[in-house]
Amino acid sequence: MAVAARVKPQDLFTPEEWTKISARSSWRGVLMVAHAWAVIVAAGALFVLFPNPLTYVLAVMLIGARQLGLAILMHEAAHGGLHPNLKVNDWLGEWLCAAPTGASLASYRPYHLTHHKFAQQAEDPDLVLSAPFPTTRASLRRKIVRDLTGQTFFKQRFGPLLGKLRGSSGDQPKGAIFAGEVARQRPFLLWNLGILVVLSAMGLWWAWLALWIVPMATWFPLVTRLRNIAEHALVAKDEPDPFRHARTTHANWLERALIAPYHVNFHAEHHLFMHTPCWNLPLAHRLLEKKGLTSGMLTAPGYLTVLKAASSKPAAA
Repeated sequence: MAVAARVKPQDLFTPEEWTKISARSSWRGVLMVAHAWAVIVAAGALFVLFPNPLTYVLAVMLIGARQLGLAILMHEAAHGGLHPNLKVNDWLGEWLCAAPTGASLASYRPYHLTHHKFAQQAEDPDLVLSAPFPTTRASLRRKIVRDLTGQTFFKQRFGPLLGKLRGSSGDQPKGAIFAGEVARQRPFLLWNLGILVVLSAMGLWWAWLALWIVPMATWFPLVTRLRNIAEHALVAKDEPDPFRHARTTHANWLERALIAPYHVNFHAEHHLFMHTPCWNLPLAHRLLEKKGLTSGMLTAPGYLTVLKAASSKPAAA
C-alpha cells in the first residue's frame, strides 16, 4: 500500500516562513474552544431573551455551526494542535470538544491519521464520503432533507445500537447490549445530563432540547455534510499531486459563521501541512499564493459553487 504523495515544507518556504507557519501556541487553541462555547451560550441567550421564530432559527444555526466547531477543534486535537502539551491537548479535545458532540478523540485520531496517510486512495477510510459525487440535484436535496429532519442524527446516534439488537442471536441479553451502548456513550450522556441539570436549575429545562439537541439533530449534520462535500467531493481517486488531495473553499464571513468555523475551509493546506495549527492555515495560503503555488491547487470560490458541481450529475431519463 503506497502512501499518498507528500511535499516537504522546506522545499516551499524559507526557514523563517516555516517557523511562523508551524508555530504552536499555548493559548490560541484554548481561546478557540472557549469561543465555541461562548457563541453557543450567546446564541441560546439571544432566543431566551428575545423569543421569536427568527431568533430561534438563528440560534439553531449558530449553535449547530459551533457544535461543528467543537468537532473541528477535536480534529485539531487529533493532530496535536490545540496545545503544545499533549496531555492538555488531549484533555481539551476529548472532554470539551469530542464528548459534548458524542465523539471520541481516542477513537477518531487513528482513523483520521489513516485518512491523511492514504488520502483519496483505496485505503482511505473517508473515501466513501466523496465516492457518491457528483450526484443529482434530487439526490442532494434528499440528503439535505434527511439532515434537517433529524433522520441522519437518528441513524448516527441510534443506528449502532439498533444494528446490535437486530444482529443479536439471543446469546447476548438485550440488557447487556443496552449497557454496552450506554458505556460507550457515557461521556456524551454525562455532558447532556450536566447541561440539562444546569438549565433546569435556571428554570430553562426546555432549552436542553430546543437549543442543544435540535441544533445537533438538524443544522450540525447538514453543515458536517457540506464540509465533507467541499473538502473531498470530486477529488480524483489516486490523485498523484499533493496540492490536489483536498479542496480549499474560499469562505465569506457568513459562511465562516454558519458553515466553516475555525479555518476548516483551508483543507488543501491542511493536507499539505497536516500538523500546522488551524489558525496558521490562512498564512500558509497567503504565502503559497505569493509564491504562485496556488494556481495548481484545488480551490473553489464558495460553498455554493462546490454544491452546484457536486450535484451536477444529470437525472436519469
